[in-house]
Amino acid sequence: MRISSFIGPAAAKLLFLTHFFLPLTQGVAFDPVPPPNISLEKLGRVALTGNFDSISLYSYKQQTESAFSTNGSQALITQLPNGDFAPAATADAYIKSMCPFIMSNGKLAGVVVGGNFTSLGGIEAQGVAMYDPSTSKVTPLPGLLGQVSVVYCDQDANTVYVGGDFKTALDSTNAVAWVGDSGWANLPFAGFNGPVNTITKAPNGNIIFGGTFTGLGNTTAPQKKDQQIVNIASANVSSGSTTDATGFNDPKNIICKTTGQDGRGNTWLLADKTAGFWRADMNFGYQPTKLRLWNTHQDGRGTKTFRFTAFPINGIMNLTYIDPLTNKVTACDASGARCPLSNNASLQYQDFTFVNRVGMSAFQIDVSDWYGDGGGLNGIELFQDDIYAYAIPGLNEPTCANINLASNSTPTGPWTTAPSRQSESQYLTADLSSQDVQSARASVTFKPDIKQKGNYSVTVYTPGCLQDNSCSNRGIANVTGIFTEGGVPLPPQLIYQTNNYDKYDQVYSGPVDVNSDSFRATVTLTPFTQQSDGITLVAQRVRFAPGNYTGGLNGIFEFSPDQGSMLTDFSKSNFDQAGMNLQPRAIVTSLAVAGGITYVGGNLSETDGAFRNIFSITDGNATSLPGGGLNAPVATFEAFGDLLYIGGNFTNTVDGSVSGLNNFAAYDTISHSWVALGSGVRGRVNTIVPLELNVTENQPETCMTVNGNFDQLEAFGSAPAVPVQGFGVWVPSRQNWLQNLNLNTRTITGQLSTTTNITGGDPLLAGTVSSQGVPGAQDAVSLTAKPLQLNSLGIKIQPQQVAPTKHKRAVSGQNVTGAVTGLFHKNGKLNVTVVGGHFTATATNGSTINNLAFVNGTGAISGIGSELDSDSVFLALSTQADILYAGGTISGNLDNAAINGLILYDLAQGNYAFPQPPALGGDDVAVNAITTRPKSTQVYVGGNFDTAGSLGCPSVCMFDKGQWSQPGSGLSGSVAALTWQGNDKLLAGGNLSINGNATTLANYNTKKLQWTPLDDAASAVPGPVTALTAANEAVSQFWVAGKSSNGSAFLMKYDGSKFQTIGDNGMLGDQTIIQGLSMLSLNNEHDKNDLVSQGMILLVTGSLNLPSFGNASAAIFDGISFAPFILSTSGNSPGSLSQLFSERQVTFKSSGGRIASGLIVLIGLACGLGTIFLLVVAGILLERYRRRSSGYQPAPTTYPDKTANMGRIPPEHLFGRLGQRSTTPLL
Repeated sequence: MRISSFIGPAAAKLLFLTHFFLPLTQGVAFDPVPPPNISLEKLGRVALTGNFDSISLYSYKQQTESAFSTNGSQALITQLPNGDFAPAATADAYIKSMCPFIMSNGKLAGVVVGGNFTSLGGIEAQGVAMYDPSTSKVTPLPGLLGQVSVVYCDQDANTVYVGGDFKTALDSTNAVAWVGDSGWANLPFAGFNGPVNTITKAPNGNIIFGGTFTGLGNTTAPQKKDQQIVNIASANVSSGSTTDATGFNDPKNIICKTTGQDGRGNTWLLADKTAGFWRADMNFGYQPTKLRLWNTHQDGRGTKTFRFTAFPINGIMNLTYIDPLTNKVTACDASGARCPLSNNASLQYQDFTFVNRVGMSAFQIDVSDWYGDGGGLNGIELFQDDIYAYAIPGLNEPTCANINLASNSTPTGPWTTAPSRQSESQYLTADLSSQDVQSARASVTFKPDIKQKGNYSVTVYTPGCLQDNSCSNRGIANVTGIFTEGGVPLPPQLIYQTNNYDKYDQVYSGPVDVNSDSFRATVTLTPFTQQSDGITLVAQRVRFAPGNYTGGLNGIFEFSPDQGSMLTDFSKSNFDQAGMNLQPRAIVTSLAVAGGITYVGGNLSETDGAFRNIFSITDGNATSLPGGGLNAPVATFEAFGDLLYIGGNFTNTVDGSVSGLNNFAAYDTISHSWVALGSGVRGRVNTIVPLELNVTENQPETCMTVNGNFDQLEAFGSAPAVPVQGFGVWVPSRQNWLQNLNLNTRTITGQLSTTTNITGGDPLLAGTVSSQGVPGAQDAVSLTAKPLQLNSLGIKIQPQQVAPTKHKRAVSGQNVTGAVTGLFHKNGKLNVTVVGGHFTATATNGSTINNLAFVNGTGAISGIGSELDSDSVFLALSTQADILYAGGTISGNLDNAAINGLILYDLAQGNYAFPQPPALGGDDVAVNAITTRPKSTQVYVGGNFDTAGSLGCPSVCMFDKGQWSQPGSGLSGSVAALTWQGNDKLLAGGNLSINGNATTLANYNTKKLQWTPLDDAASAVPGPVTALTAANEAVSQFWVAGKSSNGSAFLMKYDGSKFQTIGDNGMLGDQTIIQGLSMLSLNNEHDKNDLVSQGMILLVTGSLNLPSFGNASAAIFDGISFAPFILSTSGNSPGSLSQLFSERQVTFKSSGGRIASGLIVLIGLACGLGTIFLLVVAGILLERYRRRSSGYQPAPTTYPDKTANMGRIPPEHLFGRLGQRSTTPLL
């Protein structure tokens, strides 16, 4: 159990002095990733298809494919040089405010970050921390408990002003200062009696605080102190040196005994003449303010002196008491903190007050001296100022204390009790199914013991999720309440329970009525019902903190840093006076200064109704804005240039004179007029955060991101309404939403909460966003070299969701959406890019394209007609001449003929080919693979089907010269991939059977017309093959991938004789889905290994989980390890890539730069001829040299008769036997 404690100012100062002072010029460190040396030049055009709406190359180690968080956690965010966003430090809850603390000496101490988080960057930090942008180091600033809403860095005063809803170790509440290198310091006015929401510096140099407060003050000081009894009855009670006397030896005898009556069962006694102790260990933490003891008088015994020790700190507590003799407040003995206890029988009990408020979960009373024969007690009670109601009923005020309307709770649903571990107390936890969540089956109603009517702040405590390992399952709690009799119920407050450590959320601040027989204040916690998944819900306790403060304020306070003491005459401040002229209980949410004028926004109204929700203060006067202000509350301001951007709940001015101000608008501070920004958004705006974007190439522009609870950018002019998820980007230079502009800008999703500028560095953002870098890319991109980059194909694709029972790959069983396949077709002047899948897109002429799109050489986009059903899915493409073969789960009707599985389309004519092949038949027909036999017109189609027209032709069928033919016999099952191993041998992968024998790979010999299973495939490959690619030129080696029977992905290489498995050593995570495999050439060779030749690399596409990295859509494998290559997202989830396709096939390189065997023969022949030529030349030269060395001899002038010794041979003897068979020579 962890007990609340504060680190004092000295400790905070020491902590800060160890923080490294940073140079003024800062920038977040980025770690670039060396680009893969892939060679694409010989492939021509290259592209990738998939299911994504944003995509980028993996270029920096900070990049991830993680979706933006929707569980309430946020992060500090930096923008990488490639434009992507990356988390710099993750928090477990909201980050509300940031500022760079540049000290008066010009040094940057760091960026001060405030919010309601309990950890930042994995470091425990309660609500505030210092972030080093150069190293990403987080330094907690301990000393606050609660939520920080705003931080304001004032270099002139060498101070950071911090506001929110918190308590400190000092005397300030809800506002405090961090001064230079000294740490936390009290403000002269000791804080406020309500939360602070906003802080700014006025033109006169004073600091202006805005919030929900009515006065200054420092601590809660209820008129009725010690209101709540600490539950000792549920504690584990023990004692030492206890008497053996029956009826007096049980330490529990004195619990809930308030009569002072002695006797068996009522009195606890120590052994004779012996010191001893009485101890209570609780299951919760508390800060006691008063101890009440009833002394025993049994047989003249009694306790004479004692001391009180707190645990787990093992600290002896200092107490005071009213001396019965002098009636004066007296301190216990300072030397040992021993307190005397009177034995006056007329004194019913004696109270002891704690000098210091210290958190504890156990205590011990040590009796050191006694009256008579030994010590003892008749009763004990412990009190605290804090008013708590615990979710576990047994931790509330004890029922045995006979308290009228004591604190209690009512839990309903499948709750179980969790140990306190590092938390303040035990708590309830419930594992809820989605049905439990949506029906709000689990609930806890907290009922505090309110004895005094007044103003209270109500705080809900949530135990951290790390201690019980429930972070991944934690969800959102919905909190409601009622606090006054006949009052308005508290609107639902959502509390995200994903905090790593214990946190505290204020849900209400205001009047609370005293308990009575007709009314009780209550707080109810239930699951937020709009969560679709099951969650873990926790409930611990609710605190009601009363207050007693200096009054006279109303949401605004002006403070002069040069002022030595607090200004108590608020009427002398124009700002304070402006607040007091508002209707009571004004809520100020935003302050901003523009053009020397201070603007105030919130939920407020001038007393006489002159303005509402927004006004300005200038020249000492509160002034209405045109139209009387806005007709509903303002949530946020952002001043930029001459405009004040405003967000909130409003729809118009108070007098209704300006239309189009729906929740997001601007006010021109020069012309003093309202400016409609489009027509606003449909729903509340919470924050407006500036963000620099390249709206046009290399032209950065500051845009305004709008974040909140809205679902649509409203239509205006010719711009249509755009559905969104609480995020929009307003482009001031275009006076339009980024979502409406046809610009090459990156896709950003999520929400931003705040930003700050760092001198000499890039802005630091906070929130939760997801962005990958290719502008305008949905589901299909090109991949180019020199430099290696992704580019949009120009097709604006919108994926369609496929029902889980229809249109799926029969082998993989996965739902298909987005772009699945593609090809480049170039023949003469015909140049067409084809993309198929399950999507909609818009053609150049404005018509709608379904599932198959064409991009011609000029960039014009077109599609097919409406003859096919819109839910068709294209899974495979191939061409023969200019005819496109497009297969998949296709259905429709063309020229009164049914289409099923395959269509033929004439790319040259831009229309369906005629006639179409007879339709494929069977259950769940799907064409997954199409390939053309080399050096022929035969097209082989593989998939899940039984017939082609009237022809029985299961799994693989051949189409040629207008008719189907069955290749071989005996094959059945579902084919997912086809590839040729030479001209006459086809390799098929899938979930297959040959003559009833199951296999995953099979060969077809076109000469023998025979299917045969690949050796060992049935036993070696653990599941159906869904992806296949060659590993060498002859395709005698190849790669296969799929999903094994246990649901995990497999990747294997066949080396010509056996299979080798990759990924068994944890290189691929359990959630991996491999959709495509491709071999690519490299510019530079990698290290030699047995799997991938040195000049090649394997590209794996799909939805990959790399345990050493995380999610990726594509990775490269060099035979030793995987490296992320491409990251993508789809909505708020990781995206996926289906396959890579290229204009030309890959050319394989073998290790050491070896070349194909045909070229080797030609080169060998050339070398042989060259060698012969050189030998002839050398012989001639040697002969000439010999003759010269022997001297010259003249040739003879007469010749002898050369025929004198030659007999003539008849010609028939020479040629007569040429045509006869040769025989063995006669010897």
